[in-house]
Parts: sequence; structure tokens; C-alpha cells
Amino acid sequence: MSEAPAPLVRSFAQIASQEEVTSPLRAVQIDGLVVLKIIKHCKECMPALVTGQLLGLDIGTTLEITNCFPFPSRGGEEDEELESDGANYQLEMMRCLREVNVDNNTVGWYQSTYMGSFQTVELIETFLNYQENIKRCVCIIYDPLRSSQGVLALKALRLTDSFMELYRSNNFNGEKLREKNVTWQDIFEEIPVRISNSALVSALMTELETDSPATQCDFDRLVLSTNPFMEKNLEFLIECMDDLSMEQQKFQFYYRNLARQQTQQQAWLQKRRAENMARRQAGEDPLPEDDPNNAVFKLIPEPSRLDSYLITNQIANYCSQINGFAGQSFSKIYLMDAVHED
Repeated sequence: MSEAPAPLVRSFAQIASQEEVTSPLRAVQIDGLVVLKIIKHCKECMPALVTGQLLGLDIGTTLEITNCFPFPSRGGEEDEELESDGANYQLEMMRCLREVNVDNNTVGWYQSTYMGSFQTVELIETFLNYQENIKRCVCIIYDPLRSSQGVLALKALRLTDSFMELYRSNNFNGEKLREKNVTWQDIFEEIPVRISNSALVSALMTELETDSPATQCDFDRLVLSTNPFMEKNLEFLIECMDDLSMEQQKFQFYYRNLARQQTQQQAWLQKRRAENMARRQAGEDPLPEDDPNNAVFKLIPEPSRLDSYLITNQIANYCSQINGFAGQSFSKIYLMDAVHED
């Protein structure tokens, strides 16, 4: 008679080791109520930029965001006191949510932006602070001005693993970037966003939907003028191009100094070799050909390429928005032209 199979018993250490191997994040699912809270907070505080906490669950390849709350606005002279109050406020909010049995697991944060100007070093630092404790946190970026043009400007971002590893080493010279194969497009990773509603909410929205004809608000979508948004994007694009030009001037100055140093090194080596040849003929010991104390051989530090990478990302974002505005304008013009012909 064959023996019965032994029961499958796993220790807590085995389960924990298996849970560490997480699957990559494929999508971010946001409740419709959370989206409305973010939009309401960002619009009410315009033109000030605001942030808030995202709460939810990390399940498989999907990050579910089920709740959120705003952070207190900062400003004034007592920044340290306001920062301390903000931390206490977050802890108190988390405690209150836990007491009423609401999801209180932090999965990231949201912040508003102005015409897509969000790719900064501060955003990267915030990501690193969050990802020390939360491996798969995300940042929801909402642009209320862009959304006023009829497009829900809501996106979920996270840092790529390759860029985080490079940022922790704080080495952004050209050789290291080529070795890691990191380009300016490898800083942020955009995660697809899905907005979901419960069955009761969907039923309620169906009941609230009316069969009334179009109102004046609906005709606002046919307004042909996008000049203010196009002008602002072009202004920001020009500023970014000026910043990128300044970064390029830094590198040009660095390479000029490097070429000048190499010329000085070659001249010094030729002089030392001629001197050593004369010393050998005189029967004396030659002098070393490398002198680390010599200023000619001191390494010139290479400027960091992080700022130029972020500026290039921002330029690409502005170009994409300008392309979107131009596409909407052409569509409206063709539509109105067809209406006039009829």
C-alpha cells in the first residue's frame, strides 16, 4: 500500500520570501469618487498647486485606489511648523480612517500641475521617500487647466527601476548613462489608468441621466479659440529651450576645459620624457611620468546630466500638448466648415 502524501506545510519565512517577488505593475484602478475628490480639491485651490494622499490596495498587477484626502496647504514664513503640522494631520487622518474601517493603506499621492510642468527634481525626491517603504507607489498628476479644454488630464506616474538605481548612486555622467543604457525617456513610467464605479453608482448615474437637449455648456466645446493655452505652452517651451541651451553650454565649457587639460598633459609628458632622457644619458635615475599632485592631472568633474534629462522630458511634454491643442483646433475648424457648407 502506498504511503499518503505529506501535507504541504509552509513556514512564514517561505511565504514572506515568495511575496517579495512581486509582479510588475500593469494598471492603476481609481474609484470614480476618488477622481471627483482630486478634481474638486485641485480646482478649488487654483492657481495654487496642491497635493494629497492616496489610499487603497495593492493586488497583483493592479493598484486599486479607493480613497484619498488632501494635505494642508503650505506657505508663509513658518514652513517647519507647517510641515510638522502636516505630518501630524496625516497620522490623525489615517487613525480616523482606520477607526471607521476605511482603507488606510498608503499607495502614493496626488498633486496638481500647471500646464504639465511637473517633471522636477522635487518629484523624484518625493518618489524616493515614498518608495523606501512602499515599493509600488504611484503619483497621480492632474492638470485642471488642461482638463478645462475637454480632456481629463489625469495620469499615473512612477520612477523606472533603472533610473532609481542610477539616482541612488548619484552618478549621471555620460559613461555611466551609456553603461546603464538610460535615456531621458527612462525617468518616468506612465501606468494606464482605469476609472471604476460600483454597480450602485452606475445605476444611480443611469437614473440621473436625462434626455434633455444640448445646453449652452455643451456648445462651449465648439469654441474655436485655443490661443491662451497654445501661447502658454509655447512660452513654457521657449523657457525650457533656453534652459536646455544653458545646460549645453555647461557641457561645451566642460569639454573645452577637458581638451585644454589633455593638451597640457601631453606637453608636460613630452617635457618630462625629454628630461628623463637627459638624466639617463647623465647616469641619473629617471623621474616618474605621473604626478598626482600636479594640477594638470587633477580630474575635472563632469556636470550632471539629470537636469538636461528632466528639461528634455518637459520639452517633449509641451510638444505633445501643443500637438493635442492643434489637433483639436483643426477638428473644430473642419467641423464648423462642414456646418457652414450645409
